[in-house]
Amino acid sequence: MTYSLIARCPVSGAFGAVVTSSSVATAARCIRTDAMGAVATQNFSDPALGPLGIRLLREGLGAAAVLRLLLDSTTAPEHRQVAVVDRRGALAWHVGEVSMPVAAFATGPGCVAMGNLLANDRVPTAMVDAFVASEGEALAERLMRALEAGLDTGGEFDDEHGAGLLVSETHDWPVVDLRVDWDDAPIAALRALWTRYAPQQAAYVARFLDPRQAPTF
Repeated sequence: MTYSLIARCPVSGAFGAVVTSSSVATAARCIRTDAMGAVATQNFSDPALGPLGIRLLREGLGAAAVLRLLLDSTTAPEHRQVAVVDRRGALAWHVGEVSMPVAAFATGPGCVAMGNLLANDRVPTAMVDAFVASEGEALAERLMRALEAGLDTGGEFDDEHGAGLLVSETHDWPVVDLRVDWDDAPIAALRALWTRYAPQQAAYVARFLDPRQAPTF
């Protein structure tokens, strides 16, 4: 009942994640980003895996090593779906053999998409294709297009209700952190939030760097 994509931008080095689910508050449980990487956990998600994965990435471990430790740390990994992208853009992913059908995944340069309880197994591939095709756009925009492509390809077996978008650059906090915790059309609502926030993002970062030089609204 969830589909997601995590990625590294090869130009800026930023990391991002996007997710949607029929569950409430899905982004809070399923995705984490940092200046060193990104982690997604879903299919009976273990929310502890996101913070732990980020901590391991910050310690310098690569995606494959982080994934092994995450799977060792959780109960019943055969029920989990977990994905990791590290500072070099290397990917690691796990789709447990007891994932809810239809379960699927797809990878592209520096990105991995996965899902469960999907309308069809083409959803992750459509997400990756849209992400790759939007090269040159802002990372958050590319992630939104991937999420929208997943929905257009069929999305979940059930209706989506929650969605979230995260992007981290060089700071200890995400420069984009937008969430729709419950809505009848959460991806459209998330698109509206991103459209509103996108022209203001740089100004908020400038306020952090030097409020004396930052623009006001």
